[in-house]
Amino acid sequence: MASLNVYSALLVLFLTCGVAMATKENDQIIKENNCETKMGLPCVLEAFTSIFETGSISNKCCGELVGLGKVCHSALVKRTLENPLFKDLSPATIIAKSIQTWNNCLALIDSPSPSA
Repeated sequence: MASLNVYSALLVLFLTCGVAMATKENDQIIKENNCETKMGLPCVLEAFTSIFETGSISNKCCGELVGLGKVCHSALVKRTLENPLFKDLSPATIIAKSIQTWNNCLALIDSPSPSA
């Protein structure tokens, strides 16, 4: 539970600091597409963990991520990378993990579910 609180605090910090540090282009994309309102907090945390830390993303959250859309997903990841809190991370690694998470979720959502 403490881990969830830490991620929640990081997320709030990332959202508030990220807004101030974002480039106009990413900010514009995020604003025009209402990107910050399309996923619930638990799924935002899962997606964040799978991209910026080491973690997995559930089927439910994959659905929300795909519903968010690739444009929003990319803009939010790029904006997060602009935040000084993440300056020590390798942008190439994060972008690769972001693409991998997106592609895995897209494949999961596009594949037919097995019948029970």
